Amino acid sequence: MKRRDLLAEAVGTFALVFAGTGAIVINDITGGAVSHIGISLTFGLVILAMIYALGDISGAHFNPAVTIGFWAARRIERSAVLPYILSQCAGALLASLLLRLLFPAHESLGATQPAGPALQSFVLESVLTFLLMLVILQVSTGGKEKGITAGMAVGAVIALEALFAGPISGASMNPARSLAPALVSLHLAHLWIYILAPLTGAVGAVFVARSLQSS
Repeated sequence: MKRRDLLAEAVGTFALVFAGTGAIVINDITGGAVSHIGISLTFGLVILAMIYALGDISGAHFNPAVTIGFWAARRIERSAVLPYILSQCAGALLASLLLRLLFPAHESLGATQPAGPALQSFVLESVLTFLLMLVILQVSTGGKEKGITAGMAVGAVIALEALFAGPISGASMNPARSLAPALVSLHLAHLWIYILAPLTGAVGAVFVARSLQSS
């Protein structure tokens, strides 16, 4: 693990949160100019672009749940887990702070919040992350998301899941993506969902992927 790996994780997660939650903020203040479809595509496309740009450097995790999933799958060393997660959270926080400066009147900064019961969103986020992590494990090389296949597959599944589940749970699938706007906007009540559920789903995907590969 090198400094450039951590910088790549910070930059990639910054791009994800700045573009993705920025699309939510701009959609709100423009009366729906971006649209739900536009927001979903923004999340998928920024991940696709960042995998192409940075996948060969850090593996393009940009998500603590993905990093923990790769560790549980024994594809990265334990010593890399905490530095990766701290870098991801730092990049996400920087993005939310910048959005606060740009849009000081916006209340939530794109923080993920359940539209219905907490358990409903917890299950949704767990399943969404399970599917995302399963795809990542199947298309990645070792502990790295890189190349045309990984970029297209991961970007597509993120956009797809945001399209259908975003209106209910926010389709975060990423503790760093949810943590940053929640901290900056002080919308902390349901943050536990968006930390625990993605971790649950990611670890579950590791066991299924292992069974698929050993069959």
